[in-house]
Amino acid sequence: MQRFVEGNRAALQESIRHHREVHVVMGNEACDLDSTVSALALAYFLAKTAPAPTAAFVPVLNIPRADFALRTETTFLLREQGVPAAALVFRDEIDLGGLHRAGLLALTLVDHHVLPGADAALEEAVVEVLDHRPLERDRAPGCRVTAEPVGSCATLVTERIAQGPPGVLDGPTAALLHGTILLDCVNLSAAAGKVTPRDVACVSLLEERFPELPARDTIFEALQAAKFDVSGLTTEQMLRKDLKVLSSDELLLAVSAIYVDLETFLRRPGLLPALEAFCRARGYAGLVAMTISFNERNEPTRQLAVYSQRETLRSAVCRALEEEASPSLQLQPLASPWPCVATYAQGNALASRKKVLPVLRAALGGPGPAGGPEDEAVPPPTPMNSLVEECPLAQAVPPLCPQDVLERVSRIAAGQPPGSPK
Repeated sequence: MQRFVEGNRAALQESIRHHREVHVVMGNEACDLDSTVSALALAYFLAKTAPAPTAAFVPVLNIPRADFALRTETTFLLREQGVPAAALVFRDEIDLGGLHRAGLLALTLVDHHVLPGADAALEEAVVEVLDHRPLERDRAPGCRVTAEPVGSCATLVTERIAQGPPGVLDGPTAALLHGTILLDCVNLSAAAGKVTPRDVACVSLLEERFPELPARDTIFEALQAAKFDVSGLTTEQMLRKDLKVLSSDELLLAVSAIYVDLETFLRRPGLLPALEAFCRARGYAGLVAMTISFNERNEPTRQLAVYSQRETLRSAVCRALEEEASPSLQLQPLASPWPCVATYAQGNALASRKKVLPVLRAALGGPGPAGGPEDEAVPPPTPMNSLVEECPLAQAVPPLCPQDVLERVSRIAAGQPPGSPK
């Protein structure tokens, strides 16, 4: 896998130079771990098994390279398996439209099957689809379609590879698929409602072929911790990692989920200038930061910060949040270091961002909970499986800090038992 990824750019340039086909394997615009690993693993498999290959098989991550750092669980797992981020090909680094117009593009879609409107012209180049969602449209007769209701698209890729020639699957690819299925299927927990027997079978198959794979609990906890680990991000990246934007006729309001406690967030060096720059660059009139953190008993704590240089907007948003009764956020004002930032402890820890967004829409004078346009220029947020949108993991976040989990996995990768000295 590592050598395949490292050779992607050279293979792409060689095909373009000699006017040969480029077969792109691409996930969806959220570019979560499932989309990324499915694209990498399937492209690797196709390259290894194509008879007398004349095409370059290139996995493409469907986000700009600048957004890759926001996918912290993905950067962690690829780094653990020695896949170099510098060699990956991102959407802003390849001209798919130009390749298609030149008659050089074949496109395989993984983890989605309908291209967005801006890419409608590329539909003609789609030769295969692997997705774990119900089909919303029919494909052309020559297009190979696999759409099966499993928990993870990586399960479908694993099945495809398992049906191929023996010896193609290597250790790093197996580890990527194994970790992805576990994360997508909430560690194969039936209570989460995502896992299917096929997901379980693929995890077991990978573990049977590669007994050196980390224990399920260990890798799931490591990936879940990495997903919430924002320690390596800039303030601008933290604000963009899980961002919604609400709009009215007159203004835009950003709403960011922040995965540290409010005190830690407010202590970030240069925070106020960073908030000002973030809003000014994107035309946001204000920002609501909804923080979530956990104590030693794994109990969630929610806090709020409302930033705007416009006093009337800041006051209106604060008043709406303070007075909301359905649900009551049970806000308690906290001391703020700046007049333009209002801060609160949120007593009602069950009131997620999903429940707060309608309150903020109403404060902007827009439609109620059923409506309210969002800024379409915002890239899809990192899927968090989190307390933000109330998935089953709201009751099951691993009570480990990311650093502890990452150290455990590093020791396992190095062949050391978890309790051994460094």
